[in-house]
Amino acid sequence: MPLSVPTIFVFADRTSLLFVANLPLLYLFAAKNQPIKLLTGYSYESLNILHRRLGEVMCLLALLHSAGMIGVWYTILRPTGFSLAKFLLSKIILLGIGAFIAYELIYFTSLGSFRQRWYELFLALHVLLQVVALILVWFHHHNSRPYVGAALAIFLIDRLFYRMALKRHSSRACLEVCKDGQTVILRSKIIFAQKWRISSRIVGAGISKGWKATEHVFLTIPALSRKHIIQAHPFTIASKAPGSEDSEGDLKLIIRAQDGFSKDLVRYAKGHTSVQVALDGPYGSQNALHLLRQCDLSVVVAGGSGIAVALPLVWALQAFRDLDLEQTMKKCFMSRIVLIWVTRQESHASWVESAELRHLQEHGVEIIMPPPTATDGHPNVPVLLSSWISIRDDTLFDGHARVGVVCSGPDGMNRVVRNTCSSLLAHGCNVDVEVEKFGW
Repeated sequence: MPLSVPTIFVFADRTSLLFVANLPLLYLFAAKNQPIKLLTGYSYESLNILHRRLGEVMCLLALLHSAGMIGVWYTILRPTGFSLAKFLLSKIILLGIGAFIAYELIYFTSLGSFRQRWYELFLALHVLLQVVALILVWFHHHNSRPYVGAALAIFLIDRLFYRMALKRHSSRACLEVCKDGQTVILRSKIIFAQKWRISSRIVGAGISKGWKATEHVFLTIPALSRKHIIQAHPFTIASKAPGSEDSEGDLKLIIRAQDGFSKDLVRYAKGHTSVQVALDGPYGSQNALHLLRQCDLSVVVAGGSGIAVALPLVWALQAFRDLDLEQTMKKCFMSRIVLIWVTRQESHASWVESAELRHLQEHGVEIIMPPPTATDGHPNVPVLLSSWISIRDDTLFDGHARVGVVCSGPDGMNRVVRNTCSSLLAHGCNVDVEVEKFGW
């Protein structure tokens, strides 16, 4: 289609329509409680990649819409004597410029480099800017209001109805500073509700209904400071998931001091033994556990605080395979589950009670803990993985075992495990890998 005045106007109009039409979907992908999980089985953190990519496309649409409107001024209004300054200072354009700036700032402050370095600032700006942007888009053009209203409804239902009413749980938690002085173990006894309400089955259960392996909660501790009253930070539940018959459970979080909230908590814990906390959750998927349950050999690799994901996973897997493990041990004294935990310092081993590790070993779980990386360097994870898998695959299954590998640790370790599994796959090993990645 040749470039013409009508074409420029239609282009600017359609890019804006595409932008606002995708607003509800953008907020739906970002919601912690959403119907998409019921349809796909993927939890919100898996769908978050779609939220980010859609946000990037929408920022591009906003840029194209702005360029198109400049083109409309240049081709239609400028010849009539309508100056650029008068055009930019008109109410509808000013509101549009404000919304454009807000959404572009959301994009730049959502980049991985910014999130990792200034996480708390990212959280605050993300909420503040999106509220400002919605208001500006609402007043920018009346045709946007149905879409803005739908997006706002999704946001409020998720935040107020689900997270602050149905799934929020307050309790007293014990605080313990670990030997390294930079890690806090937070424990809270959760009394489970005796009966599941119909509403809980439909909209999702809170922590008072229990939790499952690899799930996480959002933690709020108002006592730390005023700013922490409105902050909620995600942490994986590091304790064994309760059974269906349990009336209470011990929730445990491993919190490493990084900056902001976690650093303030470590400082607070050095002078206090308990604190009132608010828990929002649990959230997460069971993909890793489902994978390992379907495999003949299970390998769980944890790096540092990734043990918070690995340990409950091994507990759940061991309970599922308890009888099978007993039979296997009687036959050849070889375990089918291994936990490889790489720590940076020797003191980090205190994050997990030795009695807990011994219990797992007594029930057929092999635990490998290489020397700390701070003193002995990084262990040869590829060799550990390959040798353990090949020996058991050849001995127990004549080289036909299905192997499941789950890794939770720093990006470098995750990459090494992925590459090792890729190499094993190239050599004929039937291996599947799942990475429980840090970060949001």
